[in-house]
Order: sequence, then structure tokens, then C-alpha cells
Amino acid sequence: MKTLQIVAVCSLVAALAGCGSSGTTPAPTATTASVSGSVADGYLVNATVFLDKDRDFVQDPEEPYATTDGAGKYTLVVATADIGKYPVVALAKAGTTIDLDDPTKTVADSYLLCMPAASLVTTESGLSGTVDSNFISPISTLVQERMAADPALTLEAAVALVRSELGLPAGANPLGNYLQGANANAQLHTMAQEMVRLMMEQRSQIMQNANGTGVDPLKYRSMVQTMSQNMQQLYQNVTAEPAVQAAFRTTMRDRIQAGFVR
Repeated sequence: MKTLQIVAVCSLVAALAGCGSSGTTPAPTATTASVSGSVADGYLVNATVFLDKDRDFVQDPEEPYATTDGAGKYTLVVATADIGKYPVVALAKAGTTIDLDDPTKTVADSYLLCMPAASLVTTESGLSGTVDSNFISPISTLVQERMAADPALTLEAAVALVRSELGLPAGANPLGNYLQGANANAQLHTMAQEMVRLMMEQRSQIMQNANGTGVDPLKYRSMVQTMSQNMQQLYQNVTAEPAVQAAFRTTMRDRIQAGFVR
């Protein structure tokens, strides 16, 4: 029975990830560069990753994109001149994307994650594609939206701010991969899962439909900023008693909704 279940899970992942990043990524040219990384709250299979040149959280025809493979990895080929100028966005799509935290089904609702432009590294740098480079997650989304809210904030300052508010030790990287490697952090992973639950609950407020078109950038930023303002509580709450967790989850829903009507 266990063997049959494993085969079924692998078949689902393979079927939905069949058009992985290699199927949509052109070869680099003299004026382009490749960028590789991964997407998670748990690793996301068959998520769309794109360079958001107009910062509207929608993948437009002229914006380079890729699809994550069966391990949640992606490779984008972007104009060299665009490196460091635009954030990278990942769209997890209902009915299409699989979160490997629960690989037996697709995600129930669509949601968006993003990564700061300034943190992008290319394959040519020797860093792109390593465990901790170009990692798009709910935590990188907090860093990106801190910078969007305060354009004077440098990447280093935003990272230090998020690290301090989460109470992470000196040297810990909020942009790092909390699933493996030197930055592995089970509590951050659980916090990321909780953030995604809250994001999925707000899908109808943020997106007009599940394919990621009709996004309301103001409401999306309001939601992420509310999470950012409460990140320390979000981080600490994952170790609380179940009743406390449930009460705080309700509080967060109310705070997010209040932010929409301000």
C-alpha cells in the first residue's frame, strides 16, 4: 500500500511539473544572464516565476518567466541591464501548483510571493542556483515589501531590520533557505506556512481570478505590510498552544481586513 501511495504522489508531481523551468527558459545571449533559485513555503512545483518589470504582480508578455520544476527550482533568463532593477515574483496557482509540504494535492488558492531586486544574483556570479541564492519565500516577501514601503531602505538595512524583528541571531539571513543548509530554521518554515494560509484566505480580495490576473497591488501590499508589522508575533506564535495560535490567527485576519479599508 505504501509503495502504491508513493508512486501516486510521484506521478502527480511529475504530471504537473512536466513543463518545468527548462521548458520555458531560452538560452542566455550576449545581452542576457541566467538566474537560478527556488521557491517555497515548502518547495513549490509548477509555480510561475517572473521578473516584475512594472511591479503590478502580473506576468505580462514582455516579462521573462519560468516554471518551477519537480524540486521547486527555476531558471530565468533576463536582460543583463535588468539585473538588480526589478523584483522577482512567484505565483502559486490553485489547481496547478504543488507545495511539497503536502505533495498529494495542488494548492487550494492562488497566492503571490516576491524577492527584492537587489538580492538577485546571476549564474555568472557563481552564487546563482546555490541553496541560499534567489530563494523566494514568504520571508523574502516581507523584506521586499519593507523596501517597497521605504525606497530609501537598502537591502542590507531591510535584512537587518527583519532579522532583528524576528529575533534571529547575528549572521542569520532572512533571505536564506530556511528548509536546508546553513539557514535551515523549522520555526521560520512554520511561520511561512502560516503566512501562506493567511494569503490564500485573502485570494478573492487580492486577485479577481486564480490565474493571477486582475491583481490588486494596493491590497496585496497592505496585506504584506500588516504581516510585516506583526512579524515578531507571527514568528513567536508558531510555538504557542493551539488555542493561542487559533486566537492570533483570527486577530491577523481582522488586522488584514482592516488594512484593506483604511
